[in-house]
Amino acid sequence: MIYVVDDFLGKDYHETYYKRLINAENTEVVLGEKSFYVQHADESFVEVVCEEISKIENKPIKPILAFFRCATDKLDNDWRIHSDYIIEGQKPDRACVLYMSESPLEGLNGTALWEHHKYGSKMPDDATPEEFDRMITEDSEDLSKWKLKTVIGNEVNRLVSYPSNYFHSKYPSTSWVEGRYIFVMFYKN
Repeated sequence: MIYVVDDFLGKDYHETYYKRLINAENTEVVLGEKSFYVQHADESFVEVVCEEISKIENKPIKPILAFFRCATDKLDNDWRIHSDYIIEGQKPDRACVLYMSESPLEGLNGTALWEHHKYGSKMPDDATPEEFDRMITEDSEDLSKWKLKTVIGNEVNRLVSYPSNYFHSKYPSTSWVEGRYIFVMFYKN
């Protein structure tokens, strides 16, 4: 199940963290041949997000990894369609994206959900780590292997939560000059 929650955090709380993001430096993290631009998410912010999600899901959740991520018109501008099947050596139950910045783009933009030509909408439960790695390196940029299913729109302070094995990407692949800032978390419930 995918769910979307608008006005997820209090407006002042959200704006405070967004101002911190745009005034701080992003750190480049290189995984394989891919660079990500991230900022640390402090424990208090992660705790607030976890508390709110726990209320929605009516059970406690346990974060595996959480961070802020930035993409611009020059940084992190490829498709990289993937699932979050394995994170930090674990299989999370769910992933979530919290849109921190407003989008100036016209038309569709946000989080895209895709269907793979072989596997459908999600990575199979019995997929090997080798197949997971292969898909990231070989299939993630080959749009001929994917069909766009839907795009969940980027709205400031909107949380999108989905099963971590669903195939997804940002949409479109290139963001805007000021930067698309999101909070990302992978968790077990």
